[in-house]
Amino acid sequence: MNKAFVVFLFYFVASCGGVEFVYKNDKNLINPLYQKTKVITSGADLSFMNSYLPMFFGESSEDAYILKININEKKTKRSVETNQATSNLRYELRFNYTLKSIKKDCITYEKEIVSYFSIIPKSSGYNYGTDTSLEKKYELAIDDNLNQFVSFLSDINIDSC
Repeated sequence: MNKAFVVFLFYFVASCGGVEFVYKNDKNLINPLYQKTKVITSGADLSFMNSYLPMFFGESSEDAYILKININEKKTKRSVETNQATSNLRYELRFNYTLKSIKKDCITYEKEIVSYFSIIPKSSGYNYGTDTSLEKKYELAIDDNLNQFVSFLSDINIDSC
């Protein structure tokens, strides 16, 4: 029994040799634009955008970068019933990011990230449940899109033109 335990322990320890940790390096945890960026938004006016920007980019005391975010929204009726009421709407949000270095006066990074979501309206008039669901989907799309952008920044050198 003692030899079996030693053999089991040896194989267990040897099998864990290739384990890689998610937070192995700190570069994925750090937003290089945090508290260094002036953010300008244009295009579609999304109410949740202004509340999420300080969370992702902080309050800037000295602006080293300017981040311009242009948002285009497209609504597509995916399903229309016989009385012409929409039974399925698809939203497409295109976020065009342009990062400009103030010190070097050049564009250092450009990226377009697209977010999609669908909603099924419950009535043709006002419906609290549908409107609340739509707001939540906008909020999730904005949060996911900004997270994707910040994760792309960790893979590039934002100081090179």
